[in-house]
Amino acid sequence: MAVSNGSLGYIVVDGAEGFFRGASLVVDFRGIPMDFRYTDPIKPTRLEKILYGSALEVYLREELILESLIGAIEVKPMIWVCREADLLSSLKAITKGKVLFLAPSNRSPMDAVGNLENAGESGVYMIQADSVSAPLRVAFPEATREDEVKQTTGVLVEAAKTMELLEPFGRIQKAFSSLGEE
Repeated sequence: MAVSNGSLGYIVVDGAEGFFRGASLVVDFRGIPMDFRYTDPIKPTRLEKILYGSALEVYLREELILESLIGAIEVKPMIWVCREADLLSSLKAITKGKVLFLAPSNRSPMDAVGNLENAGESGVYMIQADSVSAPLRVAFPEATREDEVKQTTGVLVEAAKTMELLEPFGRIQKAFSSLGEE
């Protein structure tokens, strides 16, 4: 697996309508795709639902989908970004790299690009990644050191100079739709 400087990896694991699927998209800081992987939809059988019980969703999302996506990727990003906060610890364990949860906020923009504020929860911050947008909500896995938070958010600010940080999630959703039509 080649390590790519100046890249972010986006990962989505979706469990809608009884089907589970996932995709990963690695982009450079301009948003240009460097690697894309996806899983076919998985529909658990009635027997699997009985045998796995409440552990079925965790097994499908984390062990089956997340592990296969990370294992298949050929370009290792500097940071993995997810939109499901409950995947942070699993993503960290599988990638053994930098991971974070990223989401929009409805707050007014902060004073300056790069401003970082604690959001009042452990490991959760608000970051002003660009000069015009609302700050982004960013969460880190437990036990992430303060210096790693600052370094990682610095990478986000750098990437935000040339790309919209949340936009690749929309591309993944469109890819899911396109794959469903084929």
